[in-house]
Order: sequence, then C-alpha cells, then structure tokens
Amino acid sequence: MTDLLVRGGVVVTTNGSGRADLAVDGGRISAVQPDLGGLAASAREVVDATGLLVLPGVVDVHTHVRVATDERPDRFFDDSVAAAFGGTTTFLAFNNPGTGSSDAAARSLMTGLREWRAATAGDAAVDVAPSLVITASHEDPVAEIPAVIDAGVPTLKAFMVYDFGLDDVAILRSLDATGRAGGMLQVHCENRAILEALTARHLAAGEVGPRYHASSRPPYVEAEATGRAIALARAARAPLYVVHLSSADALAVVRAARAEALPVFAETCPAYLTLTNDVYRGDPEAAARYVISPPLRPLGHPGVLWGALADGALSIVATDHVPDRVAVEKQSWRESFDRVSNGAPGIETLLPVVYDEGVANGRITLERMVDVLSATPARLFGFATKGALAVGLDADIVLFDPAARRTIRAADLHHSSDYTPFEGRDVRGAVRSTIVRGAFVVRDGVFVGRRGYGRFVEREIGQLA
Repeated sequence: MTDLLVRGGVVVTTNGSGRADLAVDGGRISAVQPDLGGLAASAREVVDATGLLVLPGVVDVHTHVRVATDERPDRFFDDSVAAAFGGTTTFLAFNNPGTGSSDAAARSLMTGLREWRAATAGDAAVDVAPSLVITASHEDPVAEIPAVIDAGVPTLKAFMVYDFGLDDVAILRSLDATGRAGGMLQVHCENRAILEALTARHLAAGEVGPRYHASSRPPYVEAEATGRAIALARAARAPLYVVHLSSADALAVVRAARAEALPVFAETCPAYLTLTNDVYRGDPEAAARYVISPPLRPLGHPGVLWGALADGALSIVATDHVPDRVAVEKQSWRESFDRVSNGAPGIETLLPVVYDEGVANGRITLERMVDVLSATPARLFGFATKGALAVGLDADIVLFDPAARRTIRAADLHHSSDYTPFEGRDVRGAVRSTIVRGAFVVRDGVFVGRRGYGRFVEREIGQLA
C-alpha cells in the first residue's frame, strides 16, 4: 500500500518540468510517473496538486539559527517551523559565537559538535545539520578536522574578520586539512585591515550612524579577500566555498577562478538580489535592520548577481539567516554602526523571494531555481538523500502555488526575529504545504508537524563537480 500519492501537479527537476504523479513509501519517493492513478485506490492518502508546482524541499546551507536557552527555550524550534512555512525541509546552522556555543566549544571542534547535537536533539520540526566554525580560540582545529568529517560534518567555516576570525596562515592550514580529508571550507571573505581602517576613519569624523556601514566595507574589501581566499585554496589544492557574495567585484574574481576550472563555489543571498544600499539612508533605526556583512550594494550589483545565477557562475542561493531583533540586538545603532549586530532574518522568505524576483520576473527558469535552492546545495554539502524528486530519495516535497499573491509581513512570519527585511514586499507565489520524509509539516498553510520530528543528518562528502 502506497503511503502518499501526490497527483496532478507540475513536478520540477533540474532537467525539466511536467505534469506527473509522485508516490511515497516509508518516507522515500517510490515512483515519479506521468500517471500513477492505478495506485490511488490503495493509497493511504491522495493529495490533489492540480495547479500547483511540486518542488523538492529547499536545502538552506547558511543559517545562524541559535540553539535554545533557558531564557529563550523555543528559538531553535521556532526557526525550524519558519523554515517549513517557507518550503525549507533541511537547513545547516553554524555554531559561531553568538549562536549559543559554550567556552568549551570555542576550544574544541569535536566538543562543539557534541554540544550542538545535544542542544538541538528533539528540538526541530525539519531536518538539520551543523557546519562547524573554526575560530582563533580553537586549540588545535587542524588535528580535529578529520574526526569532524568522519562524524558526518564534511563542511566547516572560517571568517577573515571579527575578533574570532582567522589569519591567512590559519585559513591555509584549515583549507589544507579540510581538503585532504575530503571536506570543504566555507569562507567569509572581507579584508579585515581595510574595513577596520575605514571604520576608524568614519568614527573619528563623528560619522557613527548605520548609513556608514556600507561605506566602511566597499566592494573592493570583499573582492580583495575573495581573491586572497582563492589563492590560499589554490595553494592548498583544496575546494573553497565563498559565502554570501554580494558584489559584482567579488563575482569577477570567482568567475576567473571557475574559468580555470578551480573547485571554487559561491553563494549569494536574497537580500543581495533584491535590495540596495539605499536602505541605509534615512531613519537610523530602520537602517540598522539592514546592517549585514558584506553590506548591501548600489543599484546594478543585484542584476549582475542574477546573471551569474542564470549562467552558473554562482552556485547557490542561501539565506545567511540571523534572527536578530530590532528591539534587542539592533538597538546598538545608538552607540555606533560598528556596534550593531550583523545579520538579518530570512529563513522563511527564501523560496518566495527567489521565485518572485527570479522566476516570475524571467531572470531564471524554474529548473534553475530548483538547482540553486535544492539540488546543488544537497550535492555540494553531502546531503545524499536530499535535493531532488527522484526515486529512492527522501520525500521532501513542497507544494507551491504560482498563482497566489501575498504581501510579506513580519506579523505573519514564524521566525524568532521581530522583523523582516522584506516588509511590505508583494510576491507572486506561495508555499501551500511542506512535506518532510513523507510527513506533512505544513498543510494548506497550517503547521501540523511536531517538535522533534526533524532529524540530525549525518552528511557524506559532497560531490564537488
């Protein structure tokens, strides 16, 4: 007996789209065919998807979802619910400072992994996994990297900035160790010396408002560091993943590397595809909501990034979701822009914004959207059973209504933040239902999942091609 039969929708894959039926047994996809009507009589449940797109669940590989605390026991769970409402069935979370890691985790990668698993066990509505952050406080991260990868975490991250960031020597060693063990290092690319000098110049001149965040980190700060990270990866003969690429300048460096067939991959984020640095002008409290790093760029950069998504120079769109709150973390704008917590929420709005701005506006195809949101994230990050609607894979399915119209409002979202950078944005298309491993988590716009249904996913080494 078939557990679930999804009938009559348009099934979208990276190779094409067409009307098809999809059968699910034991949490896995058991058949995808033009007509599975013969199974309807014996199926436990039949879902009519007429008029809907049937998409693979989104795999968001860049979030800073924070683990639960005594003061905020629901914050990890709430963000996992928000993910489901947005069509994300699996997400990666970093354990960098500020997400709930302990001092012990800051000294040992394996301690951090054990701690993260314990803190999130039984707390998610969708499937989850971590990418561990290598910081300057770790005692011997290079020695631990092989063990971390063996434990099912084949991706790690390093920052070139902030007080916990790594210098070039440490990044080179991390790249080498990660590459030798078959993993991949993600790098936040900004030139620390330049941005600190430009920040000091602004502050000395009394230019302290959030509007100066962007000019303290111009595109060349990102481009130089991106080129340096690529050079370090070349020397290490290791793959490199550039996170949250925001500018045409940094993109040019990535294009050059990929033209040489180097294993260099880069993501961008919805904010960089849809917003510009105009938001930093005006009311400072409103501007502080958009203090992210790298900052938003001038008009012209988003269009270049869309072109790179269409032609393959950019590989993935992820959120860089940081569940800051205007009423709490963003209030430090009153001191100076360099004190504002960097980041903005986005875990629930990834698919709707990319569909509206990308597919509905004709910038990318449906098939390419599925590639950059599901298939390529699953492939590069080692989610062997995720990312596609194919027989044998997890039945992570999104039923998406392309005819729907909605306005994004923070009041309607489910994340642990108190705002959205896309407030008031009208979007075409909406998630109707989200299925994780064959079970509905969101059905017809209502949460029907449960806390703890989401599993920790031990990942395999990704296919870096």
